[in-house]
Amino acid sequence: MNIKSYKTIIFDCDGVILNSNKIKTDAFRKTLENFDVNLVNEFILFHKENGGISRYEKINYFLNNLVPKYCNSLNIINETYDTLLKKYSFICKKSLKEAEITRGLKLFRNFTAASKWLLISGGDQSELREVFKLKKINRYFDGGIFGSPDTKSEIIQREKINENIKNPALFIGDSKLDHIAAKSNCLDFIFLTEWTEFVNYETYCKENNIIFRKDIKDLMNFFD
Repeated sequence: MNIKSYKTIIFDCDGVILNSNKIKTDAFRKTLENFDVNLVNEFILFHKENGGISRYEKINYFLNNLVPKYCNSLNIINETYDTLLKKYSFICKKSLKEAEITRGLKLFRNFTAASKWLLISGGDQSELREVFKLKKINRYFDGGIFGSPDTKSEIIQREKINENIKNPALFIGDSKLDHIAAKSNCLDFIFLTEWTEFVNYETYCKENNIIFRKDIKDLMNFFD
């Protein structure tokens, strides 16, 4: 694998570009603080096991799949989908502005100067663009910054049709969903481990012959 041969490099955000997986987990806990702790804990487990799925899908799952399981034993809080979404977005945006940026991002941009960079995340698209502009790293992603409510696979398929993604292309992520999205769209894939919340990533990577490295700087050293 020659990293400089890729015409397109796609990055996930949370756990790859920003140290924000824990930020989003904490944001969900604060958003759902009025609900029973057992219900919230079950949701957090679902959230961690489904890294890369949008907040829209996760809150919908919480209300329609988990809350009904507890209806007979709990006094369920009357909070709507829109209320929870707005609360989560407010908490999340505030915290993301302080999130740590991965090591070596500028160096890696220079190292792969011939490649077009895209960010494709499960995070909210407008929120991502605002935070990346604030952190002054939006300029690295000359192919665009994309997020929910569209799914990662939907974005990849659309950008391939628009010829914004050209092969050979590489997806760099930190979740099982990232790998599935890459594989289903015929993209090469590398897993970054430093901030992932995927507990069994090492076994999964070995079973699927996936290269895994600590972070962007470590990845660059691997190819240098």
